[in-house]
Amino acid sequence: MARSIRIGSTGALLGLAAINAAQAQTTDAPMQRVEVTGSSIKRLVSETANPLTVFRADDFVKQGLTTAQEVLDRIPSNSSSFGAGNAVGGNSSGLPTGGQASADLRGLGGDKTLVLLNGRRIANHPYDGASVDLNIIPVTALERVEVLRDGASAIYGTDAIGGVINFITRRNVKTTTITAEAIAPRKPGADEKRFNISSGFGDLEADGYNVFGVFDYHKTDILDSQMREFSKTGIIPSRGLNLTSGTTFPGNYFDPGSGATGNPGFATGCDAPLSVPRASNGTCRQDYTRQIDNLPEQEQKTFFGKATFKINNDHQASVEYLHAENDVLSHTAPPPQANLVLPNTSKYYPGNAGGTPAMPGLSGQPLSVNWRPTEAGQREIVSKGQADRLSISVEGLLRGWDYKTGFTLSESRSAEYFTGGYVRDESFAAGVRNGILNPFAAQDAAGKAYLESTALRGQVQKGKTRNTGIDAKASRELWDMRGGKAAVAIGGELRREEADFFVNREIAGQAASSGLSGSQSTDGSRTIKAIFGELNLPLLQDLEVQLATRYDKYSDAGNTTNPKIGVRYQPTKLLLLRGSASTGFRAPTLFEKNAPLSRNDTNNSYNDPILCPGGVLANNPIANPLRDCDLQQYKLQGGNPALKPEKSKTFAFGVVLEPVPQLTVSADYFNIRLKDKINALPEEVIYGDFEKYRERFLRNPDGTPNAILDLKENLGKVNTDGVDVSLTLRSGASAYGNLTLTVDGTWVHKYEYQDEIGGAYTQNVARYAANNPVFRWKHNAALNWRLASWSATLAQSYKSGYQDQNLDIEDAFLNRVPSYSLWNLSGTYTGFAGLSLTAGVKNLLDKEPPFSNQGTLFQKGYDPRYTDPVGRALYVRGSYTF
Repeated sequence: MARSIRIGSTGALLGLAAINAAQAQTTDAPMQRVEVTGSSIKRLVSETANPLTVFRADDFVKQGLTTAQEVLDRIPSNSSSFGAGNAVGGNSSGLPTGGQASADLRGLGGDKTLVLLNGRRIANHPYDGASVDLNIIPVTALERVEVLRDGASAIYGTDAIGGVINFITRRNVKTTTITAEAIAPRKPGADEKRFNISSGFGDLEADGYNVFGVFDYHKTDILDSQMREFSKTGIIPSRGLNLTSGTTFPGNYFDPGSGATGNPGFATGCDAPLSVPRASNGTCRQDYTRQIDNLPEQEQKTFFGKATFKINNDHQASVEYLHAENDVLSHTAPPPQANLVLPNTSKYYPGNAGGTPAMPGLSGQPLSVNWRPTEAGQREIVSKGQADRLSISVEGLLRGWDYKTGFTLSESRSAEYFTGGYVRDESFAAGVRNGILNPFAAQDAAGKAYLESTALRGQVQKGKTRNTGIDAKASRELWDMRGGKAAVAIGGELRREEADFFVNREIAGQAASSGLSGSQSTDGSRTIKAIFGELNLPLLQDLEVQLATRYDKYSDAGNTTNPKIGVRYQPTKLLLLRGSASTGFRAPTLFEKNAPLSRNDTNNSYNDPILCPGGVLANNPIANPLRDCDLQQYKLQGGNPALKPEKSKTFAFGVVLEPVPQLTVSADYFNIRLKDKINALPEEVIYGDFEKYRERFLRNPDGTPNAILDLKENLGKVNTDGVDVSLTLRSGASAYGNLTLTVDGTWVHKYEYQDEIGGAYTQNVARYAANNPVFRWKHNAALNWRLASWSATLAQSYKSGYQDQNLDIEDAFLNRVPSYSLWNLSGTYTGFAGLSLTAGVKNLLDKEPPFSNQGTLFQKGYDPRYTDPVGRALYVRGSYTF
């Protein structure tokens, strides 16, 4: 890393030398135009033809939005389903997430949304290599967030298919600000505390330099499932919900000699409420939802610094450095241990001297036992994420060209540690075989000591991604046209991507319950070279055409050229028409191509289609209800070197109306066609059609189930279209202050996808399909009031309802998730010199998440990705500037 920094610094110094040599060509005229997200040509903001949403830091501070994930959730076109709740139990593949939160414009996936910081890339999170972790964004250093709701592959990079999110930090800061804030929920759990200090000195114009830095500390307390009624259990008979596990305490047994199943604790009610009887077969089922977190404990520390130096009126250089840390502590239910062997020589065999009651129908053969040792405690994982980013840039005006060039080195790291609950599978199983451990009751002194000796602790995996890049671009005005001067921009980029994923096999291989037991180490790298150009043609006073194209060459995925055309037509001051068409190209990530095979748990529970078809145990000597029926199975995952890139076509058309100065209304239609989508086939699809996917069911030589084959592949097409709408209504100055009403919404007409090339389309709008729903309508509204030193904001976020997952649910209990809205209220007073005080209420109406029978995530009874499990919370913030 140090060598890369030296190389980047040398490049920046060479750029400065070239500028100094050309100073005779410069003028004293200040730059009048700025670069906005969506174009490389510097222009007045009002000239842009792209649908751009700008969210200013002052606005999300007043609403009590404390993370970048929360901020982006207020953008209706963002459909992210990856946040803090996923850290508990892992993602939809059951693998740890490192606490990652990601953005997802248009619901196409976080890998097709380009996230920038001050216009430049950030290294993707190391556990998927496909999307940026929003937790590293320095929220307290931001001035605004610009969201381009249009394909931008021709300008920013081929992967900007869904759009671009550009986080822009403050600049030319000359004061010191100390801020403290807290969020106190009405009910226990999820308290938040934040402290930050920012300071800057030097005036860029007067002194020729400015140095600015901010340090931020943010802590969120744990919210476990028992702190809220809606998440306490996975057993809700009135809703047909019975999401439980057959690996339980006390343990269930199966006698392969007689075919008998049962549980010695069944007659006494199992271990209620943690496990409950199942009358149909005399076994117990674990209500594992009772022992997980809704939200994990999270601690974030961020430092961002920027130094800007003015060389003269036309040239300046800057250096940015970002360091972020994100530590997450998450809990799930104690570790399930399946297929244990209990011989009749064990004192704990039913009817022997160990106190286990005799059970009918036993043959005397060894029993197969599934047991969850609750005495080992909850499984506990600590995820430690870190990110560093250095950016050195030079920009200015040279021989009539607005130019910008820079070097960026960005690195993202994450590591997972087992800190509680996990046990060594082999030694644990040996304890059962040797009669030391009692699978049916609490341990005696010897069993307790042995159980403690099986504890598994330490680092289980770590990953790192690194982006090293050099970029340069320049723009200038050209010839006169009827509508003004034509303008051009040209540029290029050279980027190196590296990924390294290490699995500690000594630990991972000993814990099947982690979902990591089959994971393997991998690494990879590639180089991307790109050149691009953009031409802006004001054909008439009210008609402007934007032409852009970009050529990218991937060292491992081939070449691609992606053009874009945009049109802006404004026949009157009251009406603006805009439209665009573009193509996109996303190369498979290094992990998608290179990840080795790994055997991991399915996320949902399933029946083996041969040995337990329809939930009924087959008349087969190898069938085992504790392995084959209503349990998590295994899937074989991994990369695929044969993957083809994803390709897209995007079309958009919009209108902006301003009939009076106080009212602005816009509507933008979008249409995206994606082919060769890269993903693993949803596990429920494979289990839902055994005959079609029979070859994917891998079996051991004796016929027992091994895993389903579910590698990354090119599945087929995705088609989506809809309309973004926005409204801004301003009252203007009055004796009662200024009122502003804003409404931003997205209506999705269609979202359909194929699970295989040429296959049937699955409709996803307003229904849960595969792993998530697509909302028909989402909006965010805010009513802002300001009078002298007082201001207030009433904000609402809304999501429409949808048909639930309804996986293996009887018709009588098919569920529809109703619409869901949250209201936030806040007020701010700035009447004291340098002091700003804000107080408010988040989730003003104390709205609980609606019921959902989704089984994709570990949390049950609701969907933690789209709802607020915290409830009503008081928000206070004090900020002093001097």
